[in-house]
Amino acid sequence: MPGLVHIVDDDPSFLTAMERHLKHAGYDVAVYASAQALLDRLPGDSVPSCILLDVQIPDLDGPALQTRLRELGSTLPIIFLSGYRNIPLTVKTIKAGAEDFLTKPVSSEDLLRAIAGALAHHQSSQDLQNMLSMARARLSKLTPRERQVFDLIVRGRINKQIAHALGTTERTIKAHRHGVMEKLQVRSLAELVSLAERIGLLGGASDSQATF
Repeated sequence: MPGLVHIVDDDPSFLTAMERHLKHAGYDVAVYASAQALLDRLPGDSVPSCILLDVQIPDLDGPALQTRLRELGSTLPIIFLSGYRNIPLTVKTIKAGAEDFLTKPVSSEDLLRAIAGALAHHQSSQDLQNMLSMARARLSKLTPRERQVFDLIVRGRINKQIAHALGTTERTIKAHRHGVMEKLQVRSLAELVSLAERIGLLGGASDSQATF
């Protein structure tokens, strides 16, 4: 899978060697000699991307940069690189959302496997967010009455109960129900409930936990 790898390391020879290696492996590469250099050109997430981040870089170290990126809303997976094994630091960065933690010197096989996993993770996250955005956009097209009907349907109410609650007829509710299904592009009650859960309307899976 093609993708973009951002490398942050203050060792020029390491940056050069890593850039050459990853380009040879088919990736686009951007290199940064400091955390600030990355922040000055904050990477977007329009293409599958990840960050290879050295733990010990001057000024703003790796974990501090990880925190700053999350504060800025970055969703790019981070693979940490360190010259020594540090279990507490590894646990800390992974808990904070790091994709992986590799110890230098890292084998080409382990590096490429970690990058491929990070890029796949980023792509799936973007796909999920796109699906959620489309679902919300469709939901916004419902009329106020259709939205009322939708909210009651996904909470298990049948047409008769919905009609009673809204002071109308079952025939009218059936028409609204058809409009809801059509606008949300779902074919069954199960799909409708699943959509409501994914966008957080039933107190089930949150955006970060939702699955498709």
